[in-house]
Amino acid sequence: MGARPEFAVPQYLLDDSAPTRPSGETGVPVVDDGAALDNYSQAVSSVVERVGPAVCLVEVRNKQHGGHGSGFAIAPDGLVITNSHVVHHAEQIVAHFPDGRKFIARLIGEDPTSDVALLRIDAGEVPFVPLGQSSALRVGQIAIAIGNPLGFQATVTAGVVSALGRALPSSHGRMIDDVIQTDAALNPGNSGGPLLNSRGEVIGVNTAIIPGAQGICFAVAVDLVRVVIGDLIRFGRMRRAYIGVAGADIRLPRRALSKLNLVEDRAVHLIGVETNSPAARAGLREGDVLLTLGNKATSGVATLMRLLDGETIGVSCEMSILRGSQIMTVGITPTELTAGDSSRR
Repeated sequence: MGARPEFAVPQYLLDDSAPTRPSGETGVPVVDDGAALDNYSQAVSSVVERVGPAVCLVEVRNKQHGGHGSGFAIAPDGLVITNSHVVHHAEQIVAHFPDGRKFIARLIGEDPTSDVALLRIDAGEVPFVPLGQSSALRVGQIAIAIGNPLGFQATVTAGVVSALGRALPSSHGRMIDDVIQTDAALNPGNSGGPLLNSRGEVIGVNTAIIPGAQGICFAVAVDLVRVVIGDLIRFGRMRRAYIGVAGADIRLPRRALSKLNLVEDRAVHLIGVETNSPAARAGLREGDVLLTLGNKATSGVATLMRLLDGETIGVSCEMSILRGSQIMTVGITPTELTAGDSSRR
């Protein structure tokens, strides 16, 4: 065998400070991503420092067994949001905050349909977190979860918004519309905790995972949560009209807006219509796009939920829908969503 040829080692392989290959070398440039990673870490850490004190462990006690979940204060006087399935049938609820304080919590109301519950604690003043907007979310943006998985208090995970406009069965069998999918890791005990954006605003309430799956977790969008807690504060329950559809937010293309002479670019895409429901009797089909209800634009699932309030129960109205390339008008009479009927929403 001949002597092995000698090669000069490129300087960029010897010099850790060189961020890229020297001019003239072949290969993919080596980019220094330290700054990007540091900015990401700073964003997450900043959110945790601001919001962490407002996130509590929700301990539930009853005669048969106990359990726990998460919650977070949304007002300094002690309004706390959590999941309905965390506190349902609880005989006693205790909120434990990271500063060591704990308070007996009173259930103001719950809505199993959206899996949202509202508690009141007599705390005088507690740290609280602001509610953001989920309508402005984009797939891929940072999502940060804070909660108490498996009893490990004040646990932080981070990821991205994986998808928007999902529909998810609640623990009572009804579909929760306007659900955010995220890969921020959630575990039992995270339920009821906040999902946050990089500004430290709540964009969703963590509610569910798929057992056996990795990186597929769900949160109820905060725009829907706002509607629910408004009714819980006023009435102690969500009095809701029912038409029998499952839907997701959709943005209409500009070309369709111009062609159809529409002003509002957001609507509700129907992904399911229940048999023998008011929607089915009105002739609605899966795939229809709901534009208006009672001459008011349905610019998203949260807006539709807001329009289907107690005042619309039993009142006939017109709906404008887009089917294919045609706009149609149909009549519909919403009925009341009864708490005991798990097949309705």
